Amino acid sequence: MSSKKIHPDRIQTLNDRDVCDGEYTLYWMQHSQRAEFNHALEFAIQRANDNGQRLLVAFGLTENYPDANLRHYHFMLQGLRETAAALSRRKIAFCLRLGNPDEVAVELSKRAGEVICDRGYLRHHRRWRETLAKHAPCRVWQVETDAIVPVEKASDKREYAARTIRSKLQDAADEYLVDLTPTSLDKDSSALSVSGEDPSSFERLLDRMQIDQSVKPVAEWSGGTAQARSRLQSFIDEKICEYGDRTAVVDSNASLLSPYLHLGQISPVKVALEVNSWKGPRDAKDEFIEELLVRRELAINFVYYEKDYDSLKCLPDWAAETLQQHEADERPHHFTARELEQAKTEDVAWNACMTEMRCRGYLHNHLRMYWGKKIIEWTNTTDHAYRTALELNNKYFYDGRDANSYANVLWLFGLHDRAHQERDVFGKVRYMSAGGLDRKIDVDAYVESVNSRYPSDQA
Repeated sequence: MSSKKIHPDRIQTLNDRDVCDGEYTLYWMQHSQRAEFNHALEFAIQRANDNGQRLLVAFGLTENYPDANLRHYHFMLQGLRETAAALSRRKIAFCLRLGNPDEVAVELSKRAGEVICDRGYLRHHRRWRETLAKHAPCRVWQVETDAIVPVEKASDKREYAARTIRSKLQDAADEYLVDLTPTSLDKDSSALSVSGEDPSSFERLLDRMQIDQSVKPVAEWSGGTAQARSRLQSFIDEKICEYGDRTAVVDSNASLLSPYLHLGQISPVKVALEVNSWKGPRDAKDEFIEELLVRRELAINFVYYEKDYDSLKCLPDWAAETLQQHEADERPHHFTARELEQAKTEDVAWNACMTEMRCRGYLHNHLRMYWGKKIIEWTNTTDHAYRTALELNNKYFYDGRDANSYANVLWLFGLHDRAHQERDVFGKVRYMSAGGLDRKIDVDAYVESVNSRYPSDQA
């Protein structure tokens, strides 16, 4: 089923102001960086048509986004270059402007009849939208387009684990898994005159931005919706049948979509519809939808309802208590954060994981688990382990700094998990040994693969 109608559960008004007689309707794009299958964009087009106005899409590019570096900015701006071109083909003006995103949105709202924004879930995302709603002279709408099930419709509270939210998401999903038909803009806005940066020459823009240049882009990854679509199609054509086999990490069966979902360069609804339309075995589809719907949106639920989502304060009581009880346990090895970052440990498998993180910006889920559990085992305190894992995760991964990042790093310490057999250092928090990793994957083949790909950074 396809429709131009946006489900009302995706739409909220953020203030009670009226529509103004502005120069344009403004869509402040921030979390949903795409020109197709974007509920916020299509709603903005519909509002512009209703208002008899042209449409401006604007993006605020901050130089101090939390934990972002050149690797992240390069990938994002590749995608925004493509988005700007796609909007141009739809006769929609696009403005890329340097500045704090909320300040850019407020400034452009002064000339707008009304404003539409997409939705983000982290603390600063929500603060930006609150600022816009407070200071914009016109009505502000928020449209949720980067979750399959709108966050409040999935649950009205922080969920304890996947098992407590799974049925809620699965029961609700069909109502929101609806194809989205593009709406044509009535008034050509190509000639709108709004100052900004040229997204087609983003490399020059990166050169003059005051950002962390220490982590370089990786040639394997190119940002943008076209790349995301290509990876999705390759996954469906070649990998989804084997998706349930997580032991293949050298020739991985993963979709590799997480960096694109992180920046809203592809819609999770579109991904789910494409996977569900595949004619292969139901089990393979279910495995993937479990990750896309349940695990991903459990993380969204967590950061939305938990104000301390980036702190050990939010661990379940059993996990916090058992880690505290074992805080003084003797560690088998001690490594500094610098030694860990440079993969200077005695564990060749772990070193390969860290090398792949640094050099590739990605790591298979099984390997992420082993990587994180060993940090707990090798650092002096639980707090130091958490800060080290989160900082390295956000620094090197293309999909870092995401709701999944905060939930998954805290999962290492017991979040969304249950108590296990008690042992040193970990207490009742789940443990993973080198032997456990060896049973899951061919460790020798993995290490050899990393060393051959990155010979100058040999693990």
